[in-house]
Formats: sequence, structure tokens, C-alpha cells
Amino acid sequence: MRWHPVTVFPNPGIEIVAHRSPPPRRIQEIKPIAPPTVSANKRRHIFDLGQNIVGWVRLRIRDAKPGQTIDLRYVEMLDKDGKPYTTALRTARATDHYTTRGAPPDSEEFFEPHFTFHGFRYVEVRDYPGRNPTIDDLVGVVIHSDLPVTGEFECSDPMINQLQKNIVWSQRGNFLDIPTDCPQRDERLGWTGDAQVFIRTAAFNMDVAGFFTKWTQDVADAQFDDGHIPSVVPHVASIHHEGGPAWADAAVICPWTVYLCYGDTQILRDRWPMMTRFMDWLQRSYPAGIRPAEKDKWKGYGDWLSINAETPPDYIGTAFYAYCAALMTKMARALEKSDDAAKYQNLFDDVRRAFVDRFVAADGSMTVKTQTAYVLALHFDLLDEKDRPAIVDALVRDIESRGTHLSTGFVGTPYLNHVLSRFGRSDVAYALLQQTTFPSWLYPITQGATTMWERWDAWTHDKGFNDAGMNSYNHYAFGAIGEWMYSTIAGIDLDPDRPGYKHIVIRPQPGGTLTWARGSLKSPYGLVESAWRIDQGSFDLDVTIPPNTTALVQLPDGQRCHVIAGKYHFTTTFPPTFPPTFPPTNRPGGAILPTKS
Repeated sequence: MRWHPVTVFPNPGIEIVAHRSPPPRRIQEIKPIAPPTVSANKRRHIFDLGQNIVGWVRLRIRDAKPGQTIDLRYVEMLDKDGKPYTTALRTARATDHYTTRGAPPDSEEFFEPHFTFHGFRYVEVRDYPGRNPTIDDLVGVVIHSDLPVTGEFECSDPMINQLQKNIVWSQRGNFLDIPTDCPQRDERLGWTGDAQVFIRTAAFNMDVAGFFTKWTQDVADAQFDDGHIPSVVPHVASIHHEGGPAWADAAVICPWTVYLCYGDTQILRDRWPMMTRFMDWLQRSYPAGIRPAEKDKWKGYGDWLSINAETPPDYIGTAFYAYCAALMTKMARALEKSDDAAKYQNLFDDVRRAFVDRFVAADGSMTVKTQTAYVLALHFDLLDEKDRPAIVDALVRDIESRGTHLSTGFVGTPYLNHVLSRFGRSDVAYALLQQTTFPSWLYPITQGATTMWERWDAWTHDKGFNDAGMNSYNHYAFGAIGEWMYSTIAGIDLDPDRPGYKHIVIRPQPGGTLTWARGSLKSPYGLVESAWRIDQGSFDLDVTIPPNTTALVQLPDGQRCHVIAGKYHFTTTFPPTFPPTFPPTNRPGGAILPTKS
């Protein structure tokens, strides 16, 4: 054998560094939930794992002759005839081929692929040799980045518990070294918008500090010379335009969120040059504060996959421009960059003023009347305080006019329930969460979903499968509701002034039909727990606070208590009387007397 000459390429100047994120690994194996179905000609057998996963399968083959080819096709859904639904895969073949080596009678050989992955619940095995395959001949192998599980959530509603499981499974399936949008079709890209809306929920479920530290370095590497950020990271040349509002802004939102959740300023220092270059680009491109400009051909993705509610790109873009300026102000203060903090505070004020001039009428009402428009204005603090109650009322009226349904897409959905709870309408937030008809978080669960869907209407009874060109059944973006479930239902939240759970906020807000809920989080300081139960007019709360931290505990009736590390039990009446009344020694900010165990 002769060796070919080595081809030497120019040094691209890429820095060689240690990998910053835990690598993808084989995490779990799943057996089919039933024996495979068989086609009429007995050439095709379909296995159902009962769970939409990402990875591959291991197939046991017996009594094979040499040179027989077996095809394995992976799909998320079956069509109405029980056949693999492959249309949504687009050009992805999602098929493995194995040619048998042959083995003596009664012996076995195994096929298990490597250097690939599939997104699937069902596997069609074609031309399995010899006897029919059994439930013991195939096993699903789950792979994802090896991120430690940090959060748990459970409540008295089984469907919400299934929603939590679906959120976690979609995170597992799409956190393979980068935060992909979907794992099954011919895409599997690190969409920036998807990542930024989900990152806070992701940080509850798993330890993603290293994962997003690595990915934000990818964002910095993908940043263009003029400072703009692409839609997907790592960058794909065919998607040549900048990410646009809510997508490119991941360059600011993701480092800020990692800092909030883990309390380490290093990511802010490392990403500060990228973030300031991006903000400089925004200021050069949109000096009047309105983003995007009318002259721009590319105006962004809008409120992606909203339901009959179009929010203009310049509304979304200007709101996020102001939000990024506000976050830059906070990060500059954390880094003790006082001049930069003042600069970005002034920028926020200028962009907010431009927003109000463009989108707020003289009477304080909004000129854009969608749920997402109301939510962004309220969540990003873009409105005068006196105008906020009327906008909250308008938001609630819109929700009620739709039969208590949301209309928000990727941009508005992450903040919707937070805004409702912040302004005293957790009753509406719970009604949205527990809604089971389309569109809602629980509707896919009524249809058997085991992961989050890309579209609210990915499949409906009247239309069947939605747009095959863009329809994933494992897409974590709408799973951003998980953050609200942890922080509002379980009541575990952080204090942005003392990030990384150095100071913890325990503030459960019961609602809906729930009678109990519990959540836990393995914070950088240790385990945080919050568990409450309502029984015969009594509200009981058990709390665990880890060492070297303090916490504020607030009960549903408004009573507050400051505690140090330890285990505590609180009891009060439920439902509370509003406004809450307190004995002289038990005023808010004072001390109620918990039972410490």
C-alpha cells in the first residue's frame, strides 16, 4: 500500500483551547413500549419507544445470512394509516443501513450507529432477516450533552407534570454541544432566538453554565466585523443576514442570564467586547432609536409562530433595543464600569422615549394591540407607571376575547405569564397554563406529545399535520413557560442584586386548581427547596435554604420573613384576605415566626 502525499493548508489562526462544555454522551436506554407492528407484506416492523428522543437504536439480529441489508427509518410521528410520517423531515433521510456479516445459527450480531443522531419516537425496521423482531431486539439510546440535572418540579395537576417532562425532554434532545432548534429534520441549527427565550428555563433544569459559556464564545466567533450577530450560531453561510430583533439580542441576553443564575462575572468580562460591538452596531444602524428602519430589507422574524396576531417588526425591535440597553447598564454596574453604565442608561432612556413616541398614544393606550405588544412594553418597563394598569387590563381583555387563549409566538410567550403575575393577574396566568384546547401549552399533551412542539398547531383535529416545511415535534422554545412554573408556582426565584442564588426569593403564588406543588434547585450554594400544600383553608410551606445564603420568604397573604440557612415551616390561612393585614411586629419586611426544623 502506498501513502498519498500530505496536503498542507494555511494556518487559519483559530485559537486552540480546552473544550468548555461537557461533551455529548450516551445517557440512557429506552425499550419499546409494545411489540412492533408489522406490515401486510411482513417486510416492515414499526417500534414505538413511547417517548420522542434523540440518539439512535441498537438492533439485535439473529440468524442472518451474509450480505443482507436492513434499513432503519426514524420518525417522530405516524400518519393516519400508521405509516412513518416523513414529510416534515424535508430532505433528511433519517435512515440507517446495515449489511449483515452473517453468523452461525442461533448466534447474534448487533448494529448500533455512531457519528450521527436522529430525533424520533418510532423506528421502522425494514427487511429484518429470519424470524420476526421482538420487543427485546431493539433499544433506543438517548444522547445529549452530559449536563447535571439541577431542577425538579411537580404539582397536583398530572398534565402540568407531563408538560414539565416534555420541557426537559426537549432540552435533552436539543442540547447537543450547541442549543439546536430541532433534532430531526435537515436543519439542527443553533438558532439564537430559540436559545435566548429558553435559557432561563434551561438553567433551572440543568447545570448549563459551561454549556452556554461555550456557546456564547461561539456567538462571539460568529459575530461579523461590523458587530451584527447572525441568526444561527455556529454561523451558516446560507443564512447571511443579521439575526434581527429577539434573535441577535441573544448576544446580550444569554450572558446576562448566565450571570444571574450562577453569579460569576467572568462571562460578562469575556463577552463584554462582543456585547459592546453589537450595541455600537445598533447605535450606528438605528440612531433614531427605532429598529428596524423602514429602509431595511430584512426586518427580522417577528413574533415567530404567533396565532392570528401580527406584531410589527419595528415594535419588537425597538422594545428589544431598549431591553438590551437596560441589561448592558446592569452588567456595566456589575463590572464596576461606571462610565459605561451611564452611557447605556442614557441609551435606554433615549430608545424608550422613541418607543413611547412611536407606539403610545396621548391617552396612554398602545397603538399596537396584540398580546405580545402589551407584554413586551410591560416586561421591559417601557411605559410610564400610571399607564401600566390600563395596559394590563387590555392584555387580559384580549386573552378573554379569545376564550382564555394566548396568541403569542416565540417573542411574547416567555414573558406572558410573568407579566400577568407581576401585575396581580396570576388567576389569568393559571387559566392559560391549564387551558387544554388549542392554542395552549397543554393541548399537545392531550394529543399524546412527549416533547414540546414547534407550533401551537403542529397537529389539530380539523387540519391534521401543519406546514410540512416547518413543523418540528421536538422544539423547546415554547417550553420557556418552565421558568414561570419554577419561580411562581413552586416559588423559587433569585435576587438580581445578589445573583447566583446568594440571596434567594421564595414567593409561591398558588392558583388555578392546584392544591400542592414542590420544586427544588441545586444552586451554586446547595439545595433550595420549596413545597406547599393547601388543605381545608390552611396554606403550609416547607422551605430549605442552603449554607452561606439568605432568603426572603413571602407567603400568599403578603407576610414576609428574612431567614438564613436551614429548614423552615410556615403556616397561614388560604385563600388570603386582600389587602393583607399584619400585627405591628409582623409588617412586610419584618419577621414572621416560622417553625425551624
